[in-house]
Amino acid sequence: MSLFPCCASQKRLNKKTLKKSIKKEKEYEDRRRVTSFSNISYKSDSGKRKFITDEIARLGKGNISSKIISYREICAATQNFHPDNMIGEGGFGRVYKGYLKSTNQTVAVKQLDRNGFQGTREFLVEVLILSLLHHPNLVNLIGYCAEGEHRILVYEYMVNGSLEDHLLDLPEGAKALDWQTRMKIAEGAAKGLEYLHDEANPPVIYRDFKASNILLDEEFNPKLSDFGLAKLGPTGDKRHVSTRVMGTYGYCAPEYASTGQLTTKSDVYSYGVVLLEMITGRRVIEYSRPEEEQNLVLWAQPLLKDRKKFTQMADPLLKCEYPVKSLYQALAVAAMCLQEEDETRPLISDVVTAVEFLARKRVEENEPQSTKKISSTEEEEEDSNEHNQSHKDRDDNHNDQNQDEEKKN
Repeated sequence: MSLFPCCASQKRLNKKTLKKSIKKEKEYEDRRRVTSFSNISYKSDSGKRKFITDEIARLGKGNISSKIISYREICAATQNFHPDNMIGEGGFGRVYKGYLKSTNQTVAVKQLDRNGFQGTREFLVEVLILSLLHHPNLVNLIGYCAEGEHRILVYEYMVNGSLEDHLLDLPEGAKALDWQTRMKIAEGAAKGLEYLHDEANPPVIYRDFKASNILLDEEFNPKLSDFGLAKLGPTGDKRHVSTRVMGTYGYCAPEYASTGQLTTKSDVYSYGVVLLEMITGRRVIEYSRPEEEQNLVLWAQPLLKDRKKFTQMADPLLKCEYPVKSLYQALAVAAMCLQEEDETRPLISDVVTAVEFLARKRVEENEPQSTKKISSTEEEEEDSNEHNQSHKDRDDNHNDQNQDEEKKN
């Protein structure tokens, strides 16, 4: 059985890969500029405004899109960081909703905790990444403040908060995300990672992909946020970069957690975890559940080996309103991303191809829903069709190769 039955044939994938290799001039400039991240000074936590401003100017080479915002203006925007305006809190500090008069827009203000996880270097990385790299699925950084000991980032305000708010912290009585919206979010988030991995040069490894870092606009379009832990990927003949293990427990790829060796496939693993959360409605680590269900990935592993148990994994809040085939395909994508060995995981571009299909797919009138049982005969026929299609694709590729050889002769 093909684990990516929703993907196109190899020829179509090759065409898509070729198309993506043709870069626009602006995208080339963005990729060239990102190489400056590796030159960030290690005078970490010096806490001097001039040092930070000079570093951003030096590394940004005049291409910084975000602006410097005074602490006084930020205080006015948030009503002196009034508790009523606080919309989030984490290890990095607190996030407030505010209004900037100078730009006439509602913003999200992230005030970094001086004793938190992010220091001066992480602050610099986030300002540089979001100032030099631009994509519809990356959050827009409006400006920053580095006066005295203050470390403040000002983003565009995302009306619908984070994916975590709608998936894992859903208030009682609130409407759950439907299947199609979940797949739409999965597609956009994958495209954000694809941009970081394939269009930035050297590639940028996000390193903190999780539901709380996926923000949603008024139409539930996703944008990746919080780039303080981002790391430049390997270049040349190098397969990985070695670094101190950072991130959130449960989302880290096993090889990174055990060895500190980081690759773009580490992000692919984290993506698989979040996709599994979107399908099941379960947190990656949830100690309130029975012991055998506390770790989402470990709980899912035996179920992913038996298609007859796939529907048991669907979020009960979906109320069985999803196309069964799409559920199977989404779980297949998640399973591939969660492979133990990083080399066996798909590239994020292949993941995008798969989830694009799922996000575009609509529930057809005659398509069986999860409330209708699918007979074992139907499953066998479906497996057989997928198997035959896989063989057909391979035969097509083989014929193409033979034709090429004949032309050469």
